[in-house]
Amino acid sequence: MEEPQALVVHVGEQALMAFIGYLILIVIVGILAARFSSKGISNFFIGGRQMNLFVVALSAVVSGRSAWLLLGFTGMAYTMGFSALWAAAGYIIAEFFLFLYFAPRIRRFSEKTDCITIPDFFEERFNDKSGLLRAIVAFIIIIFMLAYVSAQFVAGGKTFSAGFEMSPQQGILLTALIILFYTIIGGFLAVSITDTIQGVIMIIALLVLPIIVIIHLGGFGAFYAHASAIETAGGSFTNAFALGAGALIGFLGIGLGSVGNPHIIARYMSIKDPSKLKMTAMVGTLSNILMATGALFTGMAGRIYFPDLGMLPLADPENLYPTLAGEHLHPVMFGVIIASIFAAIMSTADSQLLVAASALVRDIYEKMWHKNKTISQKKLVLISRWFVLLLVLLSLGLAFLAEDLVFWLVLFAWAGLGAAFGPTSILALYWKNVTRNGIIAGILSGAITVIVWSRVSFLKDFLYELVPAFIIAFAVTVLVSRFTKKAPDNERIFNQIIHKS
Repeated sequence: MEEPQALVVHVGEQALMAFIGYLILIVIVGILAARFSSKGISNFFIGGRQMNLFVVALSAVVSGRSAWLLLGFTGMAYTMGFSALWAAAGYIIAEFFLFLYFAPRIRRFSEKTDCITIPDFFEERFNDKSGLLRAIVAFIIIIFMLAYVSAQFVAGGKTFSAGFEMSPQQGILLTALIILFYTIIGGFLAVSITDTIQGVIMIIALLVLPIIVIIHLGGFGAFYAHASAIETAGGSFTNAFALGAGALIGFLGIGLGSVGNPHIIARYMSIKDPSKLKMTAMVGTLSNILMATGALFTGMAGRIYFPDLGMLPLADPENLYPTLAGEHLHPVMFGVIIASIFAAIMSTADSQLLVAASALVRDIYEKMWHKNKTISQKKLVLISRWFVLLLVLLSLGLAFLAEDLVFWLVLFAWAGLGAAFGPTSILALYWKNVTRNGIIAGILSGAITVIVWSRVSFLKDFLYELVPAFIIAFAVTVLVSRFTKKAPDNERIFNQIIHKS
């Protein structure tokens, strides 16, 4: 029996034109947003708190998904089957409750205290005049965000390589140039609007592709019959519980990262009317469900259509999505599919670049290096743009060094940020007795646990590092707070969070 031949996706002129049309739209948005974003760093980094509920809902959702959903999660569903759904269930549930309960408090407090960044929030919450807390938070954000952005560049390189017959290195460079242009020009407004457009593209693409593939397989009945006959390492391909307890806890634990990732929290701070956050929760959750469902069935249908992994480019399940699209869709629609992958990449990378740049400009340059000086808003925006360029160059270097580690980098960075800032921000918003020293201890213990756990193979294989790191950080924050002194005005500051007026 002959070995199956690897499929290579070739893009025609129609698909290429559809993709170019998408890129032109994104560039136009960046140019139109440039004037608004140039007015000051509040506009540049959080849109002047003028974003409407639909923009906040979709941009918060898609900025948290990245290429992990379209490439990583579909590949996971290809390998594991229906049990992969638990990897999506964790973040869908977590983000629903964040919209309802976490977002209103941090939005309210950030406006009262003029907080633009997460380090701003922690420093104001604990009235830390030393700058130590701000420096620690900013440093951890920059370290993990560089890994996160580089992972998005690598994913872009994979997309261009699979779809446009260029080398992965060329694809990485082109991805970085496109993201750099509209982020550096348009700031948060451009990023949020493009995220919204990209969210719509992702939802359409993720719903259309599996429906067409299932129809080509003979309908849902035939799809289910074929899927039920597939056996995986954990059991039946259609069994949602065909995985161990450790894997189930780890998958659900992915949702713990949402509360600590600054590019998601920035969306909560940017909404114009915080009373609309309940509706935002509904829109965001529905979007999350639709995208995850489409990605799950894309992976499962792909397993039936390509039963042998060697039929996929480079025998890599992460190449399933564009390959499946190339086999089943009209060239124009295939161009949209490629655009949807790039949309997922861009919607995350641009947001992370802004967060990392804000940590450098707002938290280090303005608040630490020039603490007692007044710097014009236009100069700060100009400096912010230069720092975005610097971060892109650093991320590019890391991307070229770690081309094969894209989704390890995503999960590592997601875990590091989630464990460092998730438990500590929850306690800062909901527990009046938490102290500055408790927060510092929690942030450091969460980040260090992620780094150590991820480097020990038997621990990493047992449980995703975010779960133990989150628990340890929470416990350490509470324990240290019990034995350290609260700031004299801690109660007054906490009341600013819980009082709506």
